[in-house]
Amino acid sequence: MSRTGRPIAILALLVLVALSAVRPALASQARAVKDGWLVLKVHSEMVDEDLLSGSDIDVDVKDGVVTLRGTVPTEAGRARALEVARKNDGVKSVVDRLTIAAPRAGDAGDRAGRAADRAERSGERAADKAERTGERAADKSASAARKTGRAVDDGWIKSKIYAQYLADWGTILDDSDIDIDVVNNVVTLSGTVKSAEAKTRAVATAKATDGVKSVRDSLKVVPR
Repeated sequence: MSRTGRPIAILALLVLVALSAVRPALASQARAVKDGWLVLKVHSEMVDEDLLSGSDIDVDVKDGVVTLRGTVPTEAGRARALEVARKNDGVKSVVDRLTIAAPRAGDAGDRAGRAADRAERSGERAADKAERTGERAADKSASAARKTGRAVDDGWIKSKIYAQYLADWGTILDDSDIDIDVVNNVVTLSGTVKSAEAKTRAVATAKATDGVKSVRDSLKVVPR
C-alpha cells in the first residue's frame, strides 16, 4: 500500500468503528420515540369508543409491544380495547392485562352532576357573549364528548388528554414521556418533558380538558 493510501484506509476504518458505536444508540432513541408516540396514538383511538364507556385503561409500550392494564366494564369492552390497540401501525403484539369490573356506583351520579353543570355553564355563556367567545375551545371539547356514547369519566379524560398530546408530538411535546392518572376528575401528570415550555403546555392542555377539576403537576424537565 502506498504512503498516501495508508492514511485514507486508517481514516475509513476509524469512521466505520465510530458508526458502529453510534448506530445502537440511534436505534434505541428512535425506538423510544416510536414507543412514546404509540402510547398517545392507542389512547387517542379509544376516546370515541362506546364499548369502552366506564373503562380505565393504561397503555404501556416497549419495543412496539403494547401492554393494556386497568379495567373495562364488559368482555366486549375488553375485546374492543385489544382490537383498537392491534390495528395501529408499528404495534408488534398486544399483551392483555385487563380485568372486567363494573363502573363504580357513584359514577352515574357524578356524570349526571357534570351534565347539569355543563348545561348551567352553557346557559351562562348564552347570556354572556364575551364569556362564550373565550370558552369556545372548551365548548367544542364538551360537544365532541356528548356526540359519542362514551361517558366523560376518569378513563375518558385520561384518553382525551393523551389524544390532545398527540397533536403536539413532533413539536413541543416531542420526546416526552408523560404518565397520566385520573381519580375523581383530578388529573396527576408525572414523567418527563424536554423543556419548561413543554411542561407548561402539558399542564395547560390537561386543565382545559372537559371534565377536569384540577391538575397536579409532577412532571420533570429533562432536556434531550
